[in-house]
Amino acid sequence: MTDNGLMTDSSEVPEVTLAGGVAMPMLGFGTWPMRGHKACEAVLTALQAGYRHLDTATMYANEAEVGRGVRDSGLLRQEVFLTSKLRASDVARAREVLTSSLRALGTDYVDLWLVHWPPRDHRASVQVWRDLLALRDEGLARAVGVSNYSLPQIDELAEATGEAPAVNQIHWNPRRYDAGLLEGLHQRNVVVEGYSPLKDTNLNDSVLTEIAWAHSVTPAQVVLRWHLEHQIAVVVKSADPKRIVANLNLFGFSLTADELAQIDGLAAR
Repeated sequence: MTDNGLMTDSSEVPEVTLAGGVAMPMLGFGTWPMRGHKACEAVLTALQAGYRHLDTATMYANEAEVGRGVRDSGLLRQEVFLTSKLRASDVARAREVLTSSLRALGTDYVDLWLVHWPPRDHRASVQVWRDLLALRDEGLARAVGVSNYSLPQIDELAEATGEAPAVNQIHWNPRRYDAGLLEGLHQRNVVVEGYSPLKDTNLNDSVLTEIAWAHSVTPAQVVLRWHLEHQIAVVVKSADPKRIVANLNLFGFSLTADELAQIDGLAAR
């Protein structure tokens, strides 16, 4: 489907089931670094276009605007999957920060709460993971996970608590494709969620442009569809209304095995 301004039915967006049975839409709308009115308007536009997964963080300083966008949309709270993140510098006060985030978002719970970066002290990493599990068990978060963690760091959490993160959100795009990392996370039942999918991606690369031409879509849409074909949830950001709509229009085409292999091969260049 080309960038034709058509809205996408939110039911078209596939979901992945996280550990614990929480369903997460595999296409999320990113909000970094938008703030103020711009952030609120972008969130509202995204929800009107059909997004049902919003990604924010304490560090972004826009949780209040994200919450306002949800309220202005008229959607029920349970219709929108909200992700926020805890800064590594705040791991010693996880409960306080989550309470503040919930107040800013205007909700009683988040659907997914992540540790934004691994703390330098591995002991703090294990402790904050215990804290996240406890806060989840209290109902303040439906699922908890991490961001920017390595496999050994995830193993440390699982070995200490008996439970691995539901999600690892990492910087991901064709240049960063790593089959071994994907397999390692899959074996651990950790869902991979990619952020900044178009950053550092040459959208003029002949591999992407030729595949895009074959499907009458844009190279950006090819990259986002590539994530979904690999069962990688993806968070994409734009403040431009047309791009917000186009980035969601991924369900009128699919990639062949050969096309996937060609895109995978961009990491080797």
